Amino acid sequence: MFLEIPVNHKENLGWIEVITGSMFSGKTEELIRRLKRAKFAKQKVEIFKPKVDNRYHDTNIVSHDKNEIHSTAVDNALEILMLAEGVDVVGIDEAQFFDEAIVDVCNDLANKGIRVIVAGLDMDFMGKPFGPMPYLMAIAEYVTKVHAVCTRTGNLAHYSYRLSDDDKLVLLGETQDYEPLSRAAYYKAMQERKNK
Repeated sequence: MFLEIPVNHKENLGWIEVITGSMFSGKTEELIRRLKRAKFAKQKVEIFKPKVDNRYHDTNIVSHDKNEIHSTAVDNALEILMLAEGVDVVGIDEAQFFDEAIVDVCNDLANKGIRVIVAGLDMDFMGKPFGPMPYLMAIAEYVTKVHAVCTRTGNLAHYSYRLSDDDKLVLLGETQDYEPLSRAAYYKAMQERKNK
């Protein structure tokens, strides 16, 4: 559960919030919720996503529930620094698709007094930490881990199980390509795949 952050106006530095979890856990939905609240409070907000993620829209961030908010699609993390001048809040979706520079970008923004809200997958389809996400979680003041519901057991899902045998690290997909699984269901599915 995310608690609202008290603001100490004597401290001029910002902070980093990370929203993470498996696919279909509501990461983007929570990111959009926080960003809309900041906009409602008349804070200047800039939102970014990697260009590679064009599943629903070329520029907008869109949740699986079709909730959306306007954003800017960028090729790399350093573009965010150039485009985030004079803002109060920066939102970044699908952070796992950025390179390691996203960590320094988030730190630089927070050190300039900006609230940085980052969402991304914590693990890839093999159950390994995904790209820069472990580093972002380590430097963040606040980490919110959200969970999907396992499609096989009904328990909390922590893993994004890839339904195809495609072994590319980045494979943009939806429910036809991935399913959220609990630890036990994921382990069983991986064992069955290995024994084929």
